[in-house]
Amino acid sequence: MSTHFDVAIVGAGMAGASLAAELAPHCSVLLLEAEDRPGYHATGRSAAFWAETYGGPLVQPLTTASGPWLDEHGFLGPRGAINLARAEDGALLEAFVEQYAQAGVRLERMGREQIEAMVPGLSPQWREGAWEPDCRDIDVAGVHAHYLAAARRAGAELRCKARVAEARHEGRWQVLTEAGETLTCDTLVDAAGAWADPVAERSGMRPLGIQPLRRTVAQLRTQPAPPDDLPLVVDLSGTFYFKPENGRVWVSPHDETPSAPCDAAPEEIDVAIAIDRFEQTVDWKVEAVEHRWAGLRSFAPDRLPVIGRDPANPAFFWFAGQGGAGIQTAPAAARMAAQALLGHASDEMTAALDPALYRPDRFY
Repeated sequence: MSTHFDVAIVGAGMAGASLAAELAPHCSVLLLEAEDRPGYHATGRSAAFWAETYGGPLVQPLTTASGPWLDEHGFLGPRGAINLARAEDGALLEAFVEQYAQAGVRLERMGREQIEAMVPGLSPQWREGAWEPDCRDIDVAGVHAHYLAAARRAGAELRCKARVAEARHEGRWQVLTEAGETLTCDTLVDAAGAWADPVAERSGMRPLGIQPLRRTVAQLRTQPAPPDDLPLVVDLSGTFYFKPENGRVWVSPHDETPSAPCDAAPEEIDVAIAIDRFEQTVDWKVEAVEHRWAGLRSFAPDRLPVIGRDPANPAFFWFAGQGGAGIQTAPAAARMAAQALLGHASDEMTAALDPALYRPDRFY
C-alpha cells in the first residue's frame, strides 16, 4: 500500500466519495474513513429526496446543477412535492414562490381542492400550497456506491477504521491514524461531516463553527397506507415533512437539535412530535412505528457549504457543512471542489455556480 498521496480525504461518506471520484483520474487519492464501512452516518440516514427548494436559495444552484447528472445516471425517480401553507402563511407562500421562480425553479400555487386530490384526508387548517413538480426521489445508496466504485477504478485507495488522530503540516502533511499508521500527502481534505471541526483541530487548523444538528425520521404503518404516488409533503414553515416508502410513511419533525459528533440515535420525544404533526396534517390512523433513526446534518454558521482552501494554510481544503443537502448537491459540489483543487476551469455543470459563496475565507 502507498504511504504518500497527492490528496488525502478525511471521510468517505457522500462528500468524500464524490470528491475522490472527481479527483482520482488526475492525481493519487486516499480516502480515510473512521468507521468500518463508508457512509455509516449522515449518508446512510438520508430521507432520500432531491428538491431544488430544500436547503435555501443559495444552496439551490448546487442542487439544480446536480440534477441533470443524477437523472442521466438513473438515480432520480418520480415524486413531486407539495409545500403546504395555512391561511396565515399567505405572505410566506408568495415570497417562497417568487424567490425560487426567479431562479428558474418550477413552482405552481395550488388551492385546497387541488392539494386534497393529491393528499387525501388533509386537515382543514391547510388552505393552499406550492406544487414542485421536479422534486424527485433519489437513490442515495446507488449514488454513493457509484462514486466509491468510480474512485476505486481510477486508482483511489480506501482505508476504513482509519480515524485521524493527528495531522501536522511541515512542507507536506504527516497524518497519523488511531490505528498507528503514518502517511503523507500534499493536500488534506476535510470531508468529515459532523467531525469536520474536530478534524481541523487535530490538524492544527482553526475550526469554523460547523455544528452537527440531529434530524429524526420515523417509519410509520398507517391506515390507510399511503398512495404510491403521494408526493413529498412539506410544511412551508418548516415543522415537518413526510413521504411514502414501500407502503409506509417516512415522517420527520424537521428537528435541528445541536449535538456533539456521535452515532446519533432518535429521542422518543422527537418521534412523538413527528407523529403528532403527521396526525394534525392528515386523518390517517398510525398503527405502528416500525423503525426510527436519526442522523447528524452539519451546518456552518451561515448554513452554506464550506468548499475551498483554508486561507491560513492552502494545503488544507474544506469540503464540509453541507447540511441536509449534501446528497442532492454532491455531483456539482464535488466537481466544483475538484476544479478548485486541480486548478481546472469550470465546465457545463459548474459554469453557473459562484465558488466564492462557499469558500472558507468568508469566516476570516
